[in-house]
Amino acid sequence: MPNRRSIFLAASLAAIAGLAPVVLCAQSSSSKDHSKPKPNTDTATQNAPDQPMWDPLRAEKDLEVGQYYMKKGDVDAAIDRFQDAALAKPGYAIPFRFLGEAQEKKGLKRDALKSYTRYLELYPRAEDKDKIEKKIEKLRSDIAKSKAKSTRYLH
Repeated sequence: MPNRRSIFLAASLAAIAGLAPVVLCAQSSSSKDHSKPKPNTDTATQNAPDQPMWDPLRAEKDLEVGQYYMKKGDVDAAIDRFQDAALAKPGYAIPFRFLGEAQEKKGLKRDALKSYTRYLELYPRAEDKDKIEKKIEKLRSDIAKSKAKSTRYLH
């Protein structure tokens, strides 16, 4: 003797099967309508950002491409990619280390200092912490020297 579930399942399937021709006929009759198609008023594509903010896979790819640009010598492109990686995966320390290296190479000492500092804030137990702290100290020293030189010329 069939149980209640199998009876209910059979009845449900029969009801769905009975409605299928009605739904298909309704669709085919509406598809025969030859009036002008309505213009697309959906503005979601216009208002949506170019790429989603949280995208860890994109962040990894940006890091990879940024490193490639650094090896090629295109520091500006590398900086762009490292910045994109930092935006795509907020709280991820690695992009800030690479960003600091690229900024330092380009001579953007203040930006490099901020990037290295952010790297250590996000990853306080980094394996290269000592090396990065030395870079931070050197950058601070260089910035202080350049301030001293610029104030000498003003007086």
